[in-house]
Amino acid sequence: MFLHTYRLIALGSAFLIGGSFASASQVAAQVKDLNPFPHVVLISAGIDLSSIRLQGVKMVEVPTRVRSTIDSSYCQSLGFRDPGGSMYCPQVHLEGFVTAYEVTYAYQGQPMSSDEYGSTYFTFSVHFRPEELSPQTRELLSRGKTARSDVAMAFKVITSRDPERRVAIDEAASTFCEGSYIDGAWRQTNADCKDKITSKAVVVLPEYLTIRVEPVTARAAASIGGSATSDLVVRPQ
Repeated sequence: MFLHTYRLIALGSAFLIGGSFASASQVAAQVKDLNPFPHVVLISAGIDLSSIRLQGVKMVEVPTRVRSTIDSSYCQSLGFRDPGGSMYCPQVHLEGFVTAYEVTYAYQGQPMSSDEYGSTYFTFSVHFRPEELSPQTRELLSRGKTARSDVAMAFKVITSRDPERRVAIDEAASTFCEGSYIDGAWRQTNADCKDKITSKAVVVLPEYLTIRVEPVTARAAASIGGSATSDLVVRPQ
């Protein structure tokens, strides 16, 4: 009798626990708008500007929204199964795809320290809504067989590197406590000493270059054409 009662109590507790987990489970969704048409990219300032060349133009589908879905019970239980986290919690989906022109440029720059092959070849892309291009430019791109030089003339590449105001440590007005590293840890000579840090505003050139790509005017686009077609780059999809 006692054993039977114990089993009933245990079974009832299991239902209660299971019910509490089920009621605690909540699914929340968050939608964030994207801006796939800024026409601006930032790249390292150490590149060779004369090496920037149009690589190609093609029609693509780009997302305008990103939806993040979080299942609270799933994410919580995932923490026990996978303490390192999971790329599927939350679940992220791109949506609101629209048609756009993808304009890609290639350039030469300094190799990245993480690249074991030391490649100096890089690319960047910007996207345009069809209505952002003039009818003359869209007609040029729709031909299917257009010289690279002609397509390049349909866009302007504008580079800039404007000075920026930043906050830096004023070395002359600051005082630092003396000390040394012992077993990898910094130890002050005088334990009662306190650093006095003074900051100042400085104007410096940024480590990056701002590149803006803009379409030419309708009049300028109308005058494009006639180049040899040995370097075709436009591949409408």
